[in-house]
Amino acid sequence: MNSSRAVRLRHPAGPDNLRLENAVALAPGAGEIKVRIRGAALNFRDGLVVNGFFPAKDGLIPLSDGAGEVLAVGDGVTEFAVGDRVVSTFHPKWLDGHMDRAELDNAPGAPADGFACEETTRPATHFTRAPQRWGHAEAATLTCAGVTAWRAVITDGRVKPGDYVVVQGTGGVSLFALQFAKMAGAIIIATSSSDEKLARLKALGADHVINYRDVEKWGETVIALTGGRGAEHVIEVGGPHTIGQSFVAARTGGHIALIGAAGGFDIDTMPFAIVQAKRLKLQAVTVGSRRDQIEMVRAIDAHGLRPVIDSTFPLENLGDAFRRLQSGGHVGKICIDI
Repeated sequence: MNSSRAVRLRHPAGPDNLRLENAVALAPGAGEIKVRIRGAALNFRDGLVVNGFFPAKDGLIPLSDGAGEVLAVGDGVTEFAVGDRVVSTFHPKWLDGHMDRAELDNAPGAPADGFACEETTRPATHFTRAPQRWGHAEAATLTCAGVTAWRAVITDGRVKPGDYVVVQGTGGVSLFALQFAKMAGAIIIATSSSDEKLARLKALGADHVINYRDVEKWGETVIALTGGRGAEHVIEVGGPHTIGQSFVAARTGGHIALIGAAGGFDIDTMPFAIVQAKRLKLQAVTVGSRRDQIEMVRAIDAHGLRPVIDSTFPLENLGDAFRRLQSGGHVGKICIDI
């Protein structure tokens, strides 16, 4: 066994109680690989864990997303070899097909230990190959945000050339959704409260942009931009405070991917009448399977996509990375070099 470093979340939870400590790196057993983690990435969910909104054990190693290279392989492992570049999966038990919610119980970063660490030993199926031309921190952006967007746009959404796709804001899921939808030939309508961020979205390929602070009923603007028909797909990340306008923006029979609640969780009523009248398809997304990740990486390699990185912090400054996340000023992913 070798000693390495890991950041642990101590009680009471908060960015100020992230402690850099020693950790033990075990040799891999049968079916396992030992990985030197080189990069990690932050998600909205990680912020909820670190700030105590989602209860976690004292001493939890946070961060659901990690990438690095294989240091050793255990007996029976044939998919990976020493030196291979790999990226973690969010739902390690969900390999393919259907998976019941009760079985999705060991996501890294809570309840299981995550990847704010230098080394880890886990079953080989907890990883896939990383994109060929991406750095480790870039690859780490895929585990949660990338796979979620892939599932919403490609696996569930089946976006086609010429479809209108609405994306909200400049978080990791929204930006990956924009990129994957453009890859599929879609027309992108992007929303944000910041003109500066809207300019970034245009540069990334958005065909139309809407400042939702200036245009409160932005769903009607989407209807106008689509010639009166509405968008075939809406990537809904805001939650209760945006979903009403998402319903307005969607085309009759449109697909709405329900992903998050970045705007908050408080809601008393849901405008079901419009859902029924427009025959909307509401599809909740809880990241995706290992198969989704494998297929996404293949598409990235084929199309040469690159992730949008806002900023990068060293492992010992993980608390500062979470403060950047909480500020809401970021565009794209906040990453950790390890």
